[in-house]
Amino acid sequence: MHQPVAGALSPLLLLPPPPLLVSLKGSDPVDGSVSQSHQRAGLRLALLALAQFIIAIDYNIVFVALPDIGDALGFSPQTLQWVVSSYAVAFGGFLLFGGRAADRLGARRMFVIALVLFGVSALVGGLANSPEVLVLARAVQGLGGALLFPSTLTLIVTSFAEGRERNRALAVWGSTGSGGLAAGALLGGVLTGSLGWAWVFFAMVPLVVIALIGAPLLLTPDAPRSGDRGGFDIPGALVVTVGATLVVFGLVSGPEAGWTAPRALGSLVVGALLIASFFLIEAKTSAPLAPLRMFGNRSLITSMLVAFLHMSALSGGYYLFTTYIQNILGYDALQAGLAFLPLGLLAMIAGGKVAASMLNKSGLRTTLFIGMLVYGIGMAAMAAGMSTGGTYWSVLPGVAIYGFGGGLAFTTIFATAGSGVDASEQGVASALASTAQQIGAAVGLAALIVIANSGLDVSAGAAAPAVADVVAGLRAAGWVAAGAAVLGALVALNLKKAPSSTAVAADEGREVTVSS
Repeated sequence: MHQPVAGALSPLLLLPPPPLLVSLKGSDPVDGSVSQSHQRAGLRLALLALAQFIIAIDYNIVFVALPDIGDALGFSPQTLQWVVSSYAVAFGGFLLFGGRAADRLGARRMFVIALVLFGVSALVGGLANSPEVLVLARAVQGLGGALLFPSTLTLIVTSFAEGRERNRALAVWGSTGSGGLAAGALLGGVLTGSLGWAWVFFAMVPLVVIALIGAPLLLTPDAPRSGDRGGFDIPGALVVTVGATLVVFGLVSGPEAGWTAPRALGSLVVGALLIASFFLIEAKTSAPLAPLRMFGNRSLITSMLVAFLHMSALSGGYYLFTTYIQNILGYDALQAGLAFLPLGLLAMIAGGKVAASMLNKSGLRTTLFIGMLVYGIGMAAMAAGMSTGGTYWSVLPGVAIYGFGGGLAFTTIFATAGSGVDASEQGVASALASTAQQIGAAVGLAALIVIANSGLDVSAGAAAPAVADVVAGLRAAGWVAAGAAVLGALVALNLKKAPSSTAVAADEGREVTVSS
């Protein structure tokens, strides 16, 4: 029985087309100069949302093109997963490096460098004529994503004042990921069917060009590198980058090669040892890549734990839903892409205006708890709706609920990660939370694949498993994913209760300060 590529991480789920203009002004009358300032802020946010959209759509757009890519370039069934996994390994491995580079070298500078890497590698990927060239291009795209993600979030946090303005900006940024997910699945099917697989890569180039044109026009130049910035922790950067890369590599290799295979087990052991040594290096260096005191920040640690559980459930949920509608319901690639639209739309709504409103009114703790709890309820409802005689409509309510909860939680996770963190360390904070997401995605997907296939004979030459057995495995894995999401809701309660919000004005334009 054909299944989606095992071992490949699901999208940043890092993850609505970006708005062309986002208004950040309240209802108070403003003069012309203030109005222009608001318009410029809106355009700046649209640019940063576009960058997030590029990251999300680039990851997801490839999935439906995999069969055509495999046929055209001669991939084996075992190696085809690396079209996706090479991106995931590089992205997860270089995130912390990218976060510190944004803090030390300048977020706008890294934003531009990352876009160039993205655009060039997308062009090379579309022109690739061998598996090796395409996998290398995807790895470079992963590196570009690892540099782009923290620099984008750093620019949002440093460009918009803490409180209502930043909450709105983070909501737009977060909801854009859901649009990228939905658009990627749909656009990938349309482009592959009409123009060929290469266009899933070529389509990225004009988006990157637009972002590169907008960067010097809309982003504030990086502050001059005056004074002692403490240098750059090269040993720490090398150790944690190689360590994180090996851990992600081992996790995506396990389902394919077996967990005791040297490729998987060896990578995990060596990677874990390198990460452990990274903490020893950080304790001794005068300019740490990730200052150890940051791990005493309650909001940051909580956001990392919830991010891990969020993506553990989300990556597995994507896999389970895709397997069900394609293998059990018989959907083709385009139909599968359309099936994801309700999930993407509800995640966009929840991660946008709903998240902004709840953050302002209820604070981080309550918003994150509700988001993860709703997320878990939806995952459980999706699992309950799977049956041998089921339809898309039987799982849609659960999918819609978990899309809403997941979108609400995603935005809040990164608002939590940056809470109480100095502006000069926002890149590292966002990278730590995102690294936890990537590890969670790998762990969750690997674990849920094992659970879903535990009652099946998937060895070479084995007869196709009975549909009832496949559905039973998917349901069991779905319940586990729901449990991970509910556990994330409980972890969110570790955050401090928010004090009463302070209203500065009585109208829609009032400022509200949100606390952890």
